[in-house]
Amino acid sequence: MRRGDRVRNYAISELLYSSNPSFITFPILLYHIKRNTMSEKEEEKEMSIALSIGMGAFILLTGVIALLLATPFEVSDIKAFENPESMMNPVYFFSLVIGFTALILIVFKYGGKRLVYLVMLAAVAATIYYVMLAFETPFYTFIADVSVPIYTILQLLRPYSAVPLVITLALTLILYKYPEWYVLDAIGLIIGGGAAAIFGISLGILPVLLLMVILAAYDAIAVYKTKHMVSLAESIVDMRVPILFVLPRKRQFSLLKSSGMGEAFFMGLGDAIIPSLLVVSANRMSVSSYYYLGLINAPALGALIGTLAGYAVLSRIAGRGKPHAGLPFLNSGAIIGFVIGLFLF
Repeated sequence: MRRGDRVRNYAISELLYSSNPSFITFPILLYHIKRNTMSEKEEEKEMSIALSIGMGAFILLTGVIALLLATPFEVSDIKAFENPESMMNPVYFFSLVIGFTALILIVFKYGGKRLVYLVMLAAVAATIYYVMLAFETPFYTFIADVSVPIYTILQLLRPYSAVPLVITLALTLILYKYPEWYVLDAIGLIIGGGAAAIFGISLGILPVLLLMVILAAYDAIAVYKTKHMVSLAESIVDMRVPILFVLPRKRQFSLLKSSGMGEAFFMGLGDAIIPSLLVVSANRMSVSSYYYLGLINAPALGALIGTLAGYAVLSRIAGRGKPHAGLPFLNSGAIIGFVIGLFLF
């Protein structure tokens, strides 16, 4: 035995015997290490389950918000496409996604991160404004029932859409000044539900189904093949804009202090928006006069449940720290659920 080995073994022996002179110390030490390790694994497993449920809740809430906004958007005639049944609509939508993604990556490459941030902030503000605009009429109706004098005063501002504008500016300012993870999540739900509602009422069933197949294939290629979606996601996290849902793995996590992707659970807003397009579009079908909870028909409910089922499968195979394409699972689940709801109920 070499001298270094003797010294190391002696030091270990002294460490064990200094606390307890019997040989029982070592197995107790091993037991505590094993118990702590098991405890850490159990806590990590419980945390992963909680995070998965949390992200599933975001998907569900996005779909519900989209359903609630669909009718106000239709009444206000806020749509993305004039002819919802046109099969060219998915082509236009996909071209917009590809073009915008390419533009962002190019600008990033040449150091235009600030420009991208301002453009995204403006897009977020515009979406918030349209959502608030859709709620304007129900808001004034509510105020009229509560207080006639206040309603009379607000009526003077109504032609200028002052209330939606003030709310939009306030939320945008909060996002700009304090982009913490829960601020991103709250505003992400607003713009996610709003975007899903606008495009959902603007696309018929066949165009939506075609778009979902195209985007599922694109998502898989962008994540697993070219990997440019992974690079884009990492850049977006650093910019702190609400196009990602964020749930922390630790209570002390702050997005303002750390942007490490290993410290939180992230999901792209598109993973909640795209399946919700089918939910909204299916809910406009006149296949049944019955609406569950007065809100959703069978095909739309099937699409929503199918989306959550697809997410459950995705959560089972998704490993920590390893990015996965969500749309192949979410869109497949939504389409299967839609078909089941259409033909069985």
